[in-house]
Amino acid sequence: MPVSESGAYLSRVVDQELDWMLGGLPAICINGPRAVGKTRTALRRARTVHNLDDPQTMALTQADPGRLTVGEPPVLIDEWQRYPYSWDLVRRAVDENPAPGRFLLTGSTGPATLPTHSGAGRIVTLRMRPISLSERGLETPTVSLGRLLAGGRSRISGQTEVGLSDYVKEILEGGFPGMKTTDSKLRSVRFDGYLDRVVDHEVGLMGRRLRRPSTMRRWMTAYAAATATTASYEAILDASTPAEGGKPAKTTTAVYRDLLEAMWLVEPVPAWQPWGTSLRRLKRGPKHHLADPALAARLLNVSAEGLLSPNPSERPVPSFHIGPLLGAMFESLVTQSVRVYAQAHQARVGHLRTWNDLREVDLIVEHEGKVLGIEVKLTAVPTRQDTAHLRWLARQLGPGLVDTMIITTGHHAYRNQDGIAVVPAALLGP
Repeated sequence: MPVSESGAYLSRVVDQELDWMLGGLPAICINGPRAVGKTRTALRRARTVHNLDDPQTMALTQADPGRLTVGEPPVLIDEWQRYPYSWDLVRRAVDENPAPGRFLLTGSTGPATLPTHSGAGRIVTLRMRPISLSERGLETPTVSLGRLLAGGRSRISGQTEVGLSDYVKEILEGGFPGMKTTDSKLRSVRFDGYLDRVVDHEVGLMGRRLRRPSTMRRWMTAYAAATATTASYEAILDASTPAEGGKPAKTTTAVYRDLLEAMWLVEPVPAWQPWGTSLRRLKRGPKHHLADPALAARLLNVSAEGLLSPNPSERPVPSFHIGPLLGAMFESLVTQSVRVYAQAHQARVGHLRTWNDLREVDLIVEHEGKVLGIEVKLTAVPTRQDTAHLRWLARQLGPGLVDTMIITTGHHAYRNQDGIAVVPAALLGP
């Protein structure tokens, strides 16, 4: 749950989006991985609550399904996927009365478990991700992603004392509000329990049975090792089954990937499709990320010392990274936050990589034809070489590129001599 040390609710970026949607839409389903804070956020708005995680509530629901749509709105159906028929009940109730603000649903599984009737036009989904850097209260943001996306090359300023060690701490502690702790041993126990529950319990709730749960764990670990890369399916498969003589069929292993995506634990950044531009021959493969870099760090069994002084020989799976693992983890941390901020402006996030790997841009944020290019660098003071791909992108897109930004571990926000915004990660907000 998104709470402070005193137990008070911490505001989330998604709060404003949810309130806006409730004012005009009849039913909203809040999706996201388990423990991300969906229920706590929904409870602040609901007047009637049906918690399907409670055995007594579930028994009453099975005896009288219609009770789920009765009560003072908004009616919250928590963990709706435990009784999939609830989706159709809400859809029909909305058909009968499409008044706004009637229903809230929360769920920890996604498209792979939706009923046949999608509810399109009746039930709108809202994605909730782990807490972004600005929501964690590290610093007061001075740079708005939305303002950069709007264009105009606004003035950039700000200063922070947040440094590399602080970002390492945030990577390891993660953005799951109910799981944050500075005790590294306790944190490891919590994340291990979380991952075990996913394999042993959540998969079963989705109607799936794993013959070898250990393979699912290795598959997650392989994805963790591929964080912030465009590693091929075959490479990830090789990393997930290093000791087996014969590799399983793609149809078999695809099930693991589909399950992870359905539980919102794997969230790849899709390749950007630059329609209407001169850019051609771009790679179409996604860039791999887990829902939170803390999960990746735990799966790879790395500590703060390991991230700051990585020893590749100690990693449980082959590394996909040319540079330090910390660079990939920092990019994943930033990507998580950028996605939260972009969603607040109804913008899409992708990545760009040319077919020959000579040019790449870590993140492309696009909204209504406006494009913002972002590079993420594990450095306090970026060099001109660090911005080479952004300058290349500016030459390709011309006026179509409204702004460029490089996100760093530094202490000052400013525009460099090329007009590129240099922004410490802690100073960026929605």
